[in-house]
Amino acid sequence: MTQDIFTIQYPQISVGTEKTDIIFYTSQELDSLMRFLSPNDGLNRIFVTDSTIISLPSLKPLAKEFLISSESLSVGIASRSVFRKGNNTLLILGAGESHKTIENVLFIIQTALESGLQRSSVFVGIGGGVICDMTAFASSIFKRGAKLELVPTTLLAMVDAAVGGKTGCDFDNFKNMIGTFYPAKRLHVFSDFLQTLPPEEYRSGLAETLKTALLYAPKLFHIMQNQKDEVLARETELVRQIIRRCVIAKASIVEKDLTETGLRMQLNLGHTFAHALETTAGLGAIPHGDALAWGIGRALELSVNLGLCEEEYRQEVDQVLESYGWCRTAYHPVLEGKVSPEEAGTVLLSAMKKDKKNSSTAVRFILQREINSTVIQEVPEDKILAVLEAKA
Repeated sequence: MTQDIFTIQYPQISVGTEKTDIIFYTSQELDSLMRFLSPNDGLNRIFVTDSTIISLPSLKPLAKEFLISSESLSVGIASRSVFRKGNNTLLILGAGESHKTIENVLFIIQTALESGLQRSSVFVGIGGGVICDMTAFASSIFKRGAKLELVPTTLLAMVDAAVGGKTGCDFDNFKNMIGTFYPAKRLHVFSDFLQTLPPEEYRSGLAETLKTALLYAPKLFHIMQNQKDEVLARETELVRQIIRRCVIAKASIVEKDLTETGLRMQLNLGHTFAHALETTAGLGAIPHGDALAWGIGRALELSVNLGLCEEEYRQEVDQVLESYGWCRTAYHPVLEGKVSPEEAGTVLLSAMKKDKKNSSTAVRFILQREINSTVIQEVPEDKILAVLEAKA
């Protein structure tokens, strides 16, 4: 299997590892995955995945390693199922945002303890952002830090969630309210996972791709703008190019500001709006990427209203949002039946004030002047409400 390695170097602070090796596998031989994750080095490993991922054809070798039958996979594996073989443990959690809880993080730790893992042992998360975030969080606090490797299986995880060391879980209906900064020692990127990804999950990852494009990668924006059909068709080489461009762009920021004290805050473009929408709608009611795309639209309208950017730029991005089918209205349909259009602005603003990224009663936003030109600014409440009001 051919591979390409890109390395992120971190500042000299105590984060558990000095660098992350991101290994891009260019062969379609996903069956060889175990060869890279479980070398014969005698280390104890805990593999953490979910009930959807373990049933993928490409994960059959992993299931077979733990004597899980094809019949069991077809019927479905129960949440919190534990299998052991030799030095290795396989933990299968429930799939989806509703399972991203502190209870499941603690269950990972409990399973690791019962399996005899030490600080020298390896936690391996195989899945999307939910699994990667929780496995990394459990690894970071297990005996003050165990070894960590991640295998992202969604586009969102490959271009964003698994890269750069953010870990965590949801709490009290707020996104990622508990967590740490703890980069993985290795990321194994098999882009061929994306060929079987459900359309809504693939599109969710494209929103994070768009965010990265607007922040740092004009060429990536042009790809999304002018090659939509090829992007949506998941053309192999184009998808690999998209992933690599996103990883390199994010790496350049993370290397300068791992713990988000300044520059890395820019990566939250659209997220203040998105997280408020997810909280208000109920976590898991909308894919994160769909919420993010809506949040990017709101952030650019706010940028226009504050005189930071030209209407022409907002419209250009808005056309891309429309072409991929993302919501562009102030009142998102996911709120129907939960919050009225008249009340939505006030409710969303209340959720924003509790967001972990805000350090005071004022709400801080990532805004733009134009592509690749970003500002961080606190915004008065009346200006925020103006971009959340449903237009007649």
